[in-house]
Amino acid sequence: MSDPKRDYDYDLFVIGAGSGGVRAARLAAMDGHRVAVAEEHRVGGTCVIRGCIPKKFMVYASEFSQSFKTARGYGWTVGETTFDWPAFLSAKDIEIARLSGVYVTNLRNAGADLIHSRAELTGAHTVRIVGEDRTVTADKILIATGGWPTLPPDLPGVEHAITSNEAFHLPELPKRVLVVGGGYIAVEFAGIFNGLGVETTLLYRGANILRGFDDDVRAHLAGELERRGITVILGCHHDRLEKTDAGIVSHLTSGHTVESDVVMFATGRAAKTQGLGLEAAGVALTGSGAVVVDEFSRTNIPNIWAVGDVTDRINLTPVAIREAAAFVETAFRDNPQSFDHQDVASAVFSQPPIGSVGLTEAQARHAGGKIDIYRSVFRPMKGTFYGSEERMLMKLVVDQASGRVLGCHVVGQDSPEIIQMAAIAIKLGATKAQWDNTCAVHPTAAEELVTMRTPYMPAGLT
Repeated sequence: MSDPKRDYDYDLFVIGAGSGGVRAARLAAMDGHRVAVAEEHRVGGTCVIRGCIPKKFMVYASEFSQSFKTARGYGWTVGETTFDWPAFLSAKDIEIARLSGVYVTNLRNAGADLIHSRAELTGAHTVRIVGEDRTVTADKILIATGGWPTLPPDLPGVEHAITSNEAFHLPELPKRVLVVGGGYIAVEFAGIFNGLGVETTLLYRGANILRGFDDDVRAHLAGELERRGITVILGCHHDRLEKTDAGIVSHLTSGHTVESDVVMFATGRAAKTQGLGLEAAGVALTGSGAVVVDEFSRTNIPNIWAVGDVTDRINLTPVAIREAAAFVETAFRDNPQSFDHQDVASAVFSQPPIGSVGLTEAQARHAGGKIDIYRSVFRPMKGTFYGSEERMLMKLVVDQASGRVLGCHVVGQDSPEIIQMAAIAIKLGATKAQWDNTCAVHPTAAEELVTMRTPYMPAGLT
């Protein structure tokens, strides 16, 4: 009896060669399945090409201005320093090209076909390769096209603004920049530009930055950004942008104006589903355009799946990779798996950076039950030596009844590294008593997480 699956050109066709798509394609191909991956841009997706990796390089570059100040405080004589933006961009682009090449090599070594073209669905099992004007068939299809930055479409003068995509390739470093938004991309780029010596303003329409993070974290970071010289404007937004000979004038709803050389919007990203032919295949989308999937990343069409930012669940690279691995287990290895989206740690590479995992204080209180808060704000040892005023924040959210640590939030140097290990304890359901029973490593900032003994009570409350 013939295998009906062999009637298709491929066992799996993946649209999008980002972190999730590449992981799924490699795993399936290495299992001996016939796999193709279509990518209309460079292989590597948002993370490698226009996201996590190049942004982290920019963070590294921008941190040296603070490092020079620290060095002087420790007795080093630091001469005149200058930053060469074109030289940095060139080195960054070389490294990104290398990483993209690694992804290409890994796909080909796994046995997958890489198609450099846009791909569109014409049915549940058919895909049109636009650049080659041909159609192929596949038993299973995986949508992994990620997300794309958006601009407010009806804002007068918005054509003079850029997004994070263009920020990675500015021909010259501006003297003044206005970053619009309050999410992690906005605060990260505000820190980058400020660290590189750019006069930086951060504008956000909300009451405080980083919506969704713990309120203490939000307030603490806002204060630290201003301490580093970033102007933070809250509670208003753009009325219009005006291009002048002196730069770009941002007219705000507050009646004030801000003049800058570059206006960068980081006010949101949308799932990249337009033009994929999902309607033709009958795939259901959310009101915002993301692909609707079940816990196993399956769409309403049984043979079509989706992982990563295009599903708008938790838009983080490691999550996309884990969703992709679970997809392969489910779809090809007869081992149904779903990725657990609870207690996923995240890092914000702001300056200072943030590490966060689990429930915020507000989330824990709204969930019901009594909680205890353990909170410490202190000047790190490295900074006290030379009189730095920068403060570090550490906070634990603890369930009173069980003693379980529900959330851990850290703002300060090395917090992304710290939170990775704290996430293990929270995922395992460790209690505050178990944290306390862990011997401190001294002298470190992280030891504060296992030495906080008294619940925090805000001033004026009993």
